[in-house]
Amino acid sequence: MNAKSFRNWIFALHSSIGFAVGLMAIIIGLTGSLLVFHTEIYDFQLHRQIGTIIPQGEPLPIKKILNAVKPAYINQPDAILQMLYAPAKPDAPFNVVYATKANDWIENYVHPYTGAVLGNNLKPNAVQHFFIIVYDLHETLLAGDIGTKIVGIVGLLMSILIVTGVMLWPGWRKLIAGFKIKWNAHPQRVNFDLHKVVGIVAVVFLLFTFFTGFCWNLSELSIPMIQAVTLSPQKVEPKSKVVSAQTPIEITAQFKTAIAALSPNATLGRIYFPAKPEDALRFRFNLPQKKLVSEESSVYLDQYSGKVLRVDNGLKLPLGDRILNSFPPLHFGTFGGLPTRILYVFVGLTPLILFVTGFLMYWYRYWAKPSKRNSAIQLSQKL
Repeated sequence: MNAKSFRNWIFALHSSIGFAVGLMAIIIGLTGSLLVFHTEIYDFQLHRQIGTIIPQGEPLPIKKILNAVKPAYINQPDAILQMLYAPAKPDAPFNVVYATKANDWIENYVHPYTGAVLGNNLKPNAVQHFFIIVYDLHETLLAGDIGTKIVGIVGLLMSILIVTGVMLWPGWRKLIAGFKIKWNAHPQRVNFDLHKVVGIVAVVFLLFTFFTGFCWNLSELSIPMIQAVTLSPQKVEPKSKVVSAQTPIEITAQFKTAIAALSPNATLGRIYFPAKPEDALRFRFNLPQKKLVSEESSVYLDQYSGKVLRVDNGLKLPLGDRILNSFPPLHFGTFGGLPTRILYVFVGLTPLILFVTGFLMYWYRYWAKPSKRNSAIQLSQKL
């Protein structure tokens, strides 16, 4: 296959993928733009519901926070304690989550300094409900588990589309031409220039977002692949050794064991409570040396004996785990702070721009009537 034939094959692949997944990529991109600052908006709305929290020294012990929530579910036989979120900031509440057969996610917000329950099973207001829908649309296209897989496939195909777009970029022949837009030229030329410039400027960030989305939504395929390529060991989920007639060890003692196993300077992020008798109790911590949110550390304990089953130090993980931990900042744009998060708002708009300009390129190429004055514009061949 000569160079021209190979380029034509790449062009055909690029165009086919673009038309196949373009509309879904637009939805994913636009919803992604809306979600860039959704955490801050959601927290603002939450504080309007539960009130302002004024820092008053050290937060209460975990046991007192759990005891404050216990009256809400103690009389429900099917209630299962799921998770505890520790405050990320001094003015943030604890969030204790439990589940029942009727509702698998019941949140309970607790004042970190007084132990008062500020909100139990709060109904989302209009703004929060809007973001719940946007998030579901972004992750699943409102199609549940099947939608999750579809979005994962779209992420994979968009990654291929991005790579083929880079291969077709005219800047490889002449760098200046690859970044230049001739605004006074024929609309066909302006459209082509917009496509190539917007595409190359956003290419790295688009690849970050769509490839990480593919890896998350099709994790059963991507995680083993990444671990195999990086020669990282596959982790086995730790299990507690069930002892008949023995109750789990009290949470305060377990917390002290977990801290001692990791670092005295660690701060609590979350607790994952065992859903089954054989499950381990998991603590997630933040270390002061960490640079990224994804560098959280975990300690797994046997819920009956208190034995340390596994310690995952976020600063000393295998390469495969470090790659996987780099996905959240790359996907959400948090790696560069506020500037990159603002940039990601505009990155989410690029699938729409690229699809529209790509469609117009196709229309000009195959459907538009040739103009005598502008019939010389055969952009895909000349540039």
